[in-house]
This record gives sequence, structure tokens and C-alpha cells, in this order.
Amino acid sequence: GNSIFNLNKKEGEIKVPSAKVLEAKKAQVKELAEKIQAAKMVFFVDYKGITVDEDKEIRKAYRESGNECMVVKNSLIKLACKEANIEGLDTVLEGPTAVVIGNEEYTTGPKVAYDFAKTHEFYQFKAGIMDGKAVSVEEVKKLAKLPSKEVLLTQLASALIGNIRNLAVVLDQVAKKNEESVSA
Repeated sequence: GNSIFNLNKKEGEIKVPSAKVLEAKKAQVKELAEKIQAAKMVFFVDYKGITVDEDKEIRKAYRESGNECMVVKNSLIKLACKEANIEGLDTVLEGPTAVVIGNEEYTTGPKVAYDFAKTHEFYQFKAGIMDGKAVSVEEVKKLAKLPSKEVLLTQLASALIGNIRNLAVVLDQVAKKNEESVSA
């Protein structure tokens, strides 16, 4: 029956969004597509079951690690991916979704999400995009488990210093051998 709330609406009528709303959505899709194309790493996580405090905590961790986190409707994410020429994500974009965008590093965002998921079971990866190509949950998790850039640089420096030290010892022994053969 007719109630006071739907007197002006005919049954089966579909509400069409205004031109202003459509323009705003187009702009949002275009902006997200540009961010996805420019990013080194983008990934999607399941966002249902998160509390306000947990949301603040995870967003702060993303910000501090140089990543951006936003909750966007799946339909807009799908349109943005289509505009960015990225395929293969439609089936994984179901339910509440957070988009995490990393412009500087591949590992920091996934690492934050992976650590958070250890104590928050509901917080699960859905998929990712790396350098403009769709990647699986397993690939995003592999990135999360890699050592940070600082750790890798430290390991490299240690290896180089060790090799330089070994080279110095060898050169010293060669020099001593040459001195012995000259004085003999």
C-alpha cells in the first residue's frame, strides 16, 4: 500500500541519480584510477567487522608507513580498475572493501595489514595490484613477509663490508708475498 513516504513514487520506479551526483562519482573513479596507475602497490582488504578504534589504529599505521587507506564502494573500485586497464579483480571485490595505496614502497602497506590481521581475524587480503598488474592474495602476503628496505640495505652493507675486509686481507697477503720475493 501507499504510505506517506512513497506517495510520489510509482511502484517499480527506479530512482536515477542527479547529474551532479554522477559527475562526482565520475571524478571519484577518475581520481582512484589515476592513484592506482601511479602506485607501486595497491591492495584490497575485507573491511567488515572493524570497530571505530581499530579503524583509527590501522589508518594511522598506514599513514605512518607512507600508505593511503580508503573505503570505497566496490562498483567504483571496479570502474576505476577498468579505467586503469586492470583486469581480474571483479570476482574478489565483494562486501566492504578498503583500498590501500602505496606510492613509495611495495612492502610497507602489506606488512601493516599482515601484522594487523594476526590479531584481527576478519582483516583479510582480497587481492592486489603491483606496478599496474593484478596479483593474488599469496603474492601480497609474500611482499608482507619480506624484510623492510632498511633491513635489506643493512644486510647488503654487511655483505659488502665483509667482502671488502676479505679483499683487504688477500691484498695484504699478496703485498707481503711480493716483499718476501723481492728481498730474497
